[in-house]
Amino acid sequence: MEVHVNNKLYAVQPGTTIAALLQFIQISAQKGIAVAINNQVIPKSHWENQSLSAADNITIIRATQGG
Repeated sequence: MEVHVNNKLYAVQPGTTIAALLQFIQISAQKGIAVAINNQVIPKSHWENQSLSAADNITIIRATQGG
């Protein structure tokens, strides 16, 4: 199945979780990461269990320091 991550298309297996997706696209699930699926923010505590659906629009935001 295909999902969009930050406007880029990825092919993933059905049942892929947010945590598995982050590992697949090599983004560390460290502090400062937020994930939204179809404009709904998903709490980090749900990343291990939240499965993706075909055509989901996923937004990954990284907090950065600045001044």
